[in-house]
Amino acid sequence: MQLRRTERAGRGRGVAVCVAGVLLLAGCGSDRSDSSAPQEAVPDIACADGGQVRGSGSTAQQNAMSRWMQQYQLACPEVELVYDPVGSGAGVAQFQRGASAFGGTDEALSAQDVEGTKEVCSGGRAIDLPMVGGPIALGYNVPGVTGLVLDAPTLARIFDSRITQWNDPSIQRLNPGTKLPDLPVIPFHRTDDSGTTQNLNAYLKGAAPKRWPYPTGKKWQARGGESASGSDAVSSAVLRTDGAIGYFELSFAVRRKIDTVRIATGAAEPVAPSTTSASVGIAEARIAGTGKDLSMRFNYRTSAEGAYPIVLVTYEVVCDTGNPADSLPALKSFLTYTAGEEGQKQLHSIHYAPLPASVAVQVREVVSSLS
Repeated sequence: MQLRRTERAGRGRGVAVCVAGVLLLAGCGSDRSDSSAPQEAVPDIACADGGQVRGSGSTAQQNAMSRWMQQYQLACPEVELVYDPVGSGAGVAQFQRGASAFGGTDEALSAQDVEGTKEVCSGGRAIDLPMVGGPIALGYNVPGVTGLVLDAPTLARIFDSRITQWNDPSIQRLNPGTKLPDLPVIPFHRTDDSGTTQNLNAYLKGAAPKRWPYPTGKKWQARGGESASGSDAVSSAVLRTDGAIGYFELSFAVRRKIDTVRIATGAAEPVAPSTTSASVGIAEARIAGTGKDLSMRFNYRTSAEGAYPIVLVTYEVVCDTGNPADSLPALKSFLTYTAGEEGQKQLHSIHYAPLPASVAVQVREVVSSLS
């Protein structure tokens, strides 16, 4: 791979960075820049000499991709980067037909998915590279109640419409000293197939198997409740509905100032969702993939101090061998940056969880071996 360190002087000029057609620093396809705008520090990145890297998939990592691409192209303007947040399933499908250099997915590839990549990988196989994590927050709107604590069995009964009032004894036991209102519980779920739903299903199935009989897929199958399409709509519905509870990425709760549930895991204190607690939760996972595949298996029953258990990891799907030669150097350069210290340190400020250092090291090792 032909890489070079950037020359730092004069490299902060405007560059084109496209995420879903939205310009971050300058016009997509335009070389115009605002000379009066403050110049950002140029990150230290081993750049490829040029090339184009197209990615598509997960919407959960969209904001992380925007930040990474902006920073990368400050240092490496000769490389063209485009990311289309079309959803995990569509991202995998586009990768399978050769329309992108990598696909982003919030669920590791299935055996069927891998089988569908043999042609595009030219004899190799597709692998999962964990790249960015984050907590799935449970936002609620219960007037007069802050610091709400719930556990997995109680959450399972709430989202399966078995607990219907907020002053239910099961909730009161977890919140001694809190005056809970006699108010109907209104659980909101996603109508669209989503990795966020899949990861919440997996948590409830893993942490409360006797209370959650449903599959761990992307489609919501529990009884009752209200629904909306996408995390944006679910969080909006929770915000305007007294008695509501719903699930979405932490950034939606932060932006809309929605109270979030603390999870009783068996640790000394209930754990609130944050980028730090999600990183601790991800560190409780283990690598379950074989060969160069780094798909992860989470420990949903962890009682480790400070470990938030409802987490999501987005994978970048690439070929272990058989990647197109014209985009391979740029692909390796970009993914080395995103999995490196420079890329991972960008995540806390935009409400994502960096990878545990031990996992990030493995990702970088695999990226360096791609061919």
